[in-house]
Amino acid sequence: MTPAARLSAAIEVFADIEARRRPAADALKDWGLSHRFAGSGDRAGIAGLVYDALRRKASSAWLMGEATARAVLIGMLRRERGLATADIAALCSGARFAPAPLTEAETAALDAGTLDAAPAQVQGDYPDWLDPYLTRVFGDERAAEGGALASRAPLDLRVNTLATTREAMLPRLSHLGAAAARWSPEGLRIHLAADAKSPAIHAEPTYLKGQIEIQDEGSQLAALLSGATPGEQVVDLCAGAGGKTLALAAAMDNHGQIYATDTDKRRLAAIHERIARADARNIQVRTPRGDADVLADLAGRADLVLIDAPCTGTGTWRRNPDAKWRIRPGSLAERLKEQAAALERAAGLVKPGGRIAYITCSVLNEENGGQVRAFAAGHPDFSVEKPGEVAKALGERAYLFSRAVLISDDGLLMTPRRTDTDGFFVGLLRRSA
Repeated sequence: MTPAARLSAAIEVFADIEARRRPAADALKDWGLSHRFAGSGDRAGIAGLVYDALRRKASSAWLMGEATARAVLIGMLRRERGLATADIAALCSGARFAPAPLTEAETAALDAGTLDAAPAQVQGDYPDWLDPYLTRVFGDERAAEGGALASRAPLDLRVNTLATTREAMLPRLSHLGAAAARWSPEGLRIHLAADAKSPAIHAEPTYLKGQIEIQDEGSQLAALLSGATPGEQVVDLCAGAGGKTLALAAAMDNHGQIYATDTDKRRLAAIHERIARADARNIQVRTPRGDADVLADLAGRADLVLIDAPCTGTGTWRRNPDAKWRIRPGSLAERLKEQAAALERAAGLVKPGGRIAYITCSVLNEENGGQVRAFAAGHPDFSVEKPGEVAKALGERAYLFSRAVLISDDGLLMTPRRTDTDGFFVGLLRRSA
């Protein structure tokens, strides 16, 4: 397919997403099934255009003066891809399979359009109803923070130190352009161009041997900041597929014990194969069984309970740009209930002197500091660890990291703008001895 044909297809898919309010992945899959002539490169190129349009949906519509699928895709080519008007016009030539030629109004918008008068939610490309929430966290910087959350994320890897070292992996992954991550001592980063196809990491020999895992640097840091050490008894309360569980096992050098569980056993489906591949030998998976409490024998015994809390995922918008347009106030309210329940469950597992690491991939205060404060107020035997002390788990990187993150009395917040990671909140609560 030509670049112009890919643009036409992306406009078609985007229109389907908007009309049927469906996930982008579903719309792209359906398009691919009904257009089997399109190769993998074509499908990846179309997906890239669609996701970039979702990233810059509000600002592209403002720039073009209308919110049609065509307007958003054309506006995105200027906003996200930085194409000149002449280059966009060349794609919209009206030739076979190409979009219709630019109108005078479209050309004028591309030439003279500006976001100078646009409200923060347009400049930052996030839903209107979230503006008060982001204002409470970022104030006048919310548009800039939202804009960073709208950019395409790099591909981050975590080196499994149970099997190898980052220094050993760098030359073996040089063909992918992998470089050492900024903050995580086990992190590698692969920068991707706007129209690049993600590399097939799952087919890499280093991945198949368990030497690397796909994990955002912010997620790696969140696990490190929990401060897990060899020999401890650790509960991963919302383990899911096991990304942070495996990071904890590496930090503990396979010594001590990790009990991994989740309220939904379906989320644990992938963890068993990942544990085996990583050769993590100190993990015991506790799969839910009806109403039985599979952690009952651990009451009051844990040195650390890690809560990778269910949340709105506002910190992952770089990777899930369609999710931000589908989030509703009702889903926030539901997540708040689940987070409070997870914290309450964790309280019964922590031994005197032990701690809870409360983590979200959200940037909303209601899910972050608000939950920490509410828990601490209701549990006087727990106190909030000073974020500066928490950051010391990063060693020599701690000082600069502490200056980069957004610190409050309740924890620390990473964002793409501040730390070039996904948005992650980390708060530590320690039980009195």
